Amino acid sequence: MIAQITDRDWLWIAGEFYLAGFLLGTWSLLRGGKPSNVAMYGIIVAGYVVQLVGLYIRGVAVGGCPLGNTFELFQFTAWSATTLYLVIGVTFRSSLLGYFAACMSAVLTLASLSIPAWDATRRSNLFGGNPWIEFHAALALFSYGVFALLALTTALLLLRNYSLKSKRLGGLFSFLPSILDLDLISVRLLGTGVALLSAALVVGSFYWLRDTASVNHTKLLVTMAIWAVYTTTFVLRLRGRLISRRFAWTCIIMFAVALLSLGPVNSNRPEKAHASKS
Repeated sequence: MIAQITDRDWLWIAGEFYLAGFLLGTWSLLRGGKPSNVAMYGIIVAGYVVQLVGLYIRGVAVGGCPLGNTFELFQFTAWSATTLYLVIGVTFRSSLLGYFAACMSAVLTLASLSIPAWDATRRSNLFGGNPWIEFHAALALFSYGVFALLALTTALLLLRNYSLKSKRLGGLFSFLPSILDLDLISVRLLGTGVALLSAALVVGSFYWLRDTASVNHTKLLVTMAIWAVYTTTFVLRLRGRLISRRFAWTCIIMFAVALLSLGPVNSNRPEKAHASKS
């Protein structure tokens, strides 16, 4: 029976788990309560495991890390962000972070599943059997997952900042972490994302310098631009030149730009595709 379930079926189930976590949190907040840390974490873990199964099946089918079309890029970004949440969620102890993480994962997962054109073609052996290029691509996309979680924590930072300035400390705002905790985790996430994307570019450069004809210049320029802006943001934050609301909005807008860049970057890849049958 399990063998008859396709990779997309598994990913639909994962998206439904994430959506269930978001709906559970919304119901708790509407009733004036706090979303349960244990319940929220458990639902997200279930969605994460199911999504991992779906991505694994897809990876086996395409002969490598499933990063060959826009659908797979969005799925991998959602999975990466969820991975980071599961790692830091226990330490951070914020049910609201889990609530927003469930929302983001549900949106990325279900939206990509709902647009057939994004998965109309699948690229097999996308990296030509080169493990270093595959590692480079996985690192780069994982950094996008870090930036996704960064966008969430800075959104919470904006909410906390608003609650303090407007002196609204009850209801939803009472469940928010302190502004110092939010700022600290945001800076650490930004540094982690920049480090991962830098490592991805270094790994890729070893191959590109040996075979410059294989370089996709559009993809390289877009990735370098995103790296430059995030790195600049990190440096300005460390120097105290970009703080509070400006820092938060910069991180949120930059992630939206990074997410929108996935489509154009993917469309500029050389075609080694076959029609999707699922």
